[in-house]
Amino acid sequence: MTVAALLLAAGASRRLGRPKQLLRLGGETLLERVLRLAREAGAAPTVAVLGAHEAEIRASVAFGDCVSVVNRDWEQGIATSIHAGLHALDKAAPDAPGALLMNCDQLRLTAAHLRALMETFTAQAGRAMVASAYAGAQGTPAVFPRDVFPELLALSGDRGARALFAKPPCPLLSVELPLGEVDIDLPDDLAQLEPD
Repeated sequence: MTVAALLLAAGASRRLGRPKQLLRLGGETLLERVLRLAREAGAAPTVAVLGAHEAEIRASVAFGDCVSVVNRDWEQGIATSIHAGLHALDKAAPDAPGALLMNCDQLRLTAAHLRALMETFTAQAGRAMVASAYAGAQGTPAVFPRDVFPELLALSGDRGARALFAKPPCPLLSVELPLGEVDIDLPDDLAQLEPD
């Protein structure tokens, strides 16, 4: 049974001052890049949650077979995007054993890392969460088993999935993601993008 991918791309990128989803790296937008990585890793289906800048993103990104949904409540925090994505995932892949939760701005992310997360998840006899480990902590991308979805749906406001790593409801495993903390939040971070 294939793990589904849930991509959170609804944020307004206020600190950056422009939609980070549409920044370009290696000839593709950050959102297209992470959709490609999920596909190359073998996650299926992929659900992308949009919110801020929805029209601009839809006009610029080829979603292909990715299911895209809109979180109308995106301003209320990341938890609402997780909820919108999980509801869409239930319709698109009701039998998926788990969800690979991802953001679009981790510049060191690779398909090989996503594959390692999913392989570690599927190798477990019982339920387990599998998180990426970087900068001395655990974070996303991470795989959550279906029976942890209620805990994800219980999150509120700007409490994201990291809250479940602090008090895991089941065994928590990690896969190292070197420099996983390298992302795009502020204008100064743009220097990390390779020129097109």
